[in-house]
Amino acid sequence: MRKKIIVASAIVLGIGLIVFLLFKNNAPEIEEENLVCFFDLSENTVVTHGSTLTIPILSKELIKEMELRVGDSIVSRWKNPSKKTAFELKTDGLGVGTISIALFAKQVNGKEVKDERVIQIVSDIVPKQWGIKIVAEYPHLDSNFTQGLAFSGNAFFESTGDPNSSGSSLVGEVDLQTGKIIRRTTLDASYFGEGITILGNKIFQITWKNQSCFVYNQKEFSRDTLFSYAGEGWGICNDGISLIMSDGTERLTYLDPKTFKAQKTIQVYTNEGPISKLNELEFIDGLIYANIWTTNLIAVIEPLKGKVLAIIDATELATKGKGNGEVLNGIAYNNVTKKTYMTGKYWTKLFEVQTVKNPTAL
Repeated sequence: MRKKIIVASAIVLGIGLIVFLLFKNNAPEIEEENLVCFFDLSENTVVTHGSTLTIPILSKELIKEMELRVGDSIVSRWKNPSKKTAFELKTDGLGVGTISIALFAKQVNGKEVKDERVIQIVSDIVPKQWGIKIVAEYPHLDSNFTQGLAFSGNAFFESTGDPNSSGSSLVGEVDLQTGKIIRRTTLDASYFGEGITILGNKIFQITWKNQSCFVYNQKEFSRDTLFSYAGEGWGICNDGISLIMSDGTERLTYLDPKTFKAQKTIQVYTNEGPISKLNELEFIDGLIYANIWTTNLIAVIEPLKGKVLAIIDATELATKGKGNGEVLNGIAYNNVTKKTYMTGKYWTKLFEVQTVKNPTAL
């Protein structure tokens, strides 16, 4: 028995030694111990937008040149810096979200050193809590797995798509009073349709994982163009100039409607951190409204920096209109009548609503 124990112990020790050596050979190096020039900064640095972040830089050896980049921009350069240097980063000119900072240094012997970190800038605004008031109710096809709603003048459009029903992705013009589809165009069963927006006389319909945006002539309801993009497509709206698309994360991407090329990206943050799963979008009075997927909440977003100004609780809509359907999804704003409409997936009702900035008054 003792021999068996000794043999077993030897095997365990042998395996442990092998694992140790493998780990040692493959373990990531600790940057501060190996770099001669580096950020003396926490890996999880969080700063509030509008404040100034002090970025300490330490050097173990003489440095000939040093450069600091924030995102893609060079913000400072030094010649023969001291071994303790600091940079004051003012965040008011930046958007909220995660941003990379990179340090490039050249030693006197010509060797180059790089250190890179990610910092998180949270909003300086605590989102207000808004409510919803139902103004009117309209019928909605409970066979529609709603992905997006949009108005063009007084013409009302809806896009659908369903992972459990092939060939159900469509864009249809809908009679607001009856909920019936007046005319429609469908996608091949291989495509999963998502949100829509209308800019000029063009209807833009994105897809979930197909990385395709279909563009239709609104008048003829004929397909004009097919754009490609990377990643997922969830919701889409426009500010009258650019398209704005969500991808299921906290990111919103501005796109050129003529080429579908990205113009810029903003990240959506509260004072506590990112709001992810941004889905159906609508641009209303200079602000972006975004359904938060799997909830009955809507984020109201300032489009320049990405700060969440308010969260709308639309639970009352789900209580009255959900039926056997799923979550809230679908926002449309009529620029002519200045009215806002909301519904959900497989819901029996579409609601004309007003936001209430003082919910206790309801």
